[in-house]
Amino acid sequence: MLSSTLLLAVEGPMSQAWSPTVAIVMVVASLLGVLASTKAKKVGPALVAGLTAAQVIGGVSFGHVLGIGAVLGLTRLGII
Repeated sequence: MLSSTLLLAVEGPMSQAWSPTVAIVMVVASLLGVLASTKAKKVGPALVAGLTAAQVIGGVSFGHVLGIGAVLGLTRLGII
């Protein structure tokens, strides 16, 4: 059963290879994530542009999740 599960994982669609377009999408998504994190509660000292370390790390992490979805969606639509 384990080998059949691994075969199903291998047969899935390939994701988009890295390109400058993918990098631009990820940067924009990360900026949107940081922008969204500005509404979060500020805990700790400000580091960059009045944002705390928690807001920057959380915003960039959320931006990567948004970016992955955007890259996969745009690839599926044939835009990139």
